[in-house]
Amino acid sequence: MIRTPLVAGNWKMHGSRAAVDDFAAQLRNSECPATVDMLVCVPFVYLERLALALADTVVAVGGENIAETVEPGALTGEINGAMLADVGCRYVLVGHSERRAQQGEDDAVVARKVNAAAAAGINPVLCVGETLAERDSGQAERVLARQLQAVLTACSAQTLDKLTIAYEPVWAIGSGRSASPAQAQQMHAFIRTQIAASNVTLSRSMRLLYGGSVKPDNAAALFAQDDVDGALVGGASLNAASFMDIARSMV
Repeated sequence: MIRTPLVAGNWKMHGSRAAVDDFAAQLRNSECPATVDMLVCVPFVYLERLALALADTVVAVGGENIAETVEPGALTGEINGAMLADVGCRYVLVGHSERRAQQGEDDAVVARKVNAAAAAGINPVLCVGETLAERDSGQAERVLARQLQAVLTACSAQTLDKLTIAYEPVWAIGSGRSASPAQAQQMHAFIRTQIAASNVTLSRSMRLLYGGSVKPDNAAALFAQDDVDGALVGGASLNAASFMDIARSMV
């Protein structure tokens, strides 16, 4: 089954109005690969500005987080799915390792956020991955299986159809150290096997992204792997030229 590649950027807590405007202008003046889907996730305060700037392009805009509660209410500082959709978001990151570690989001919270995104018509990008200690102790696959099962068992088939999974070895995020193409393929194949245990058809159609120090110089080798369908790019997505170079590596 042919899966359309997706290259997604995650700005994290970076950006400014000037940076958004410059980034959008560069993308608009570049020829985006016709066979690759592109997505940029930015801080809440810049979402509408970027969505408007890219409105007539093929580049989608996404949020970096979403409230687990669907309905509006007395939840100071939270942003629900309807709000994200209202400003032009088509995707949202869920369960990023930094939120799991820094904000204490457990698997149950992550599963509720996946459901909240789908309920708002937004495509969730579920982040999973192991720490260096978990990998070194032989626990990597067990950790991924736990993170995946929490979502696979809590979400309907309709919700899972909207899902993209990003495998991010925590030890590679922002470290400059990337998993080798063989390591990435091994873990992506394991993820696909876990999905197949619940739904073979879904396992063949779901996009699996690699995240963890993806750069223009290592992207092509990662993308050449059978089960790597794109990337979730961190620091390199802040620069429009490098982001486009990574996207072109999928072609």
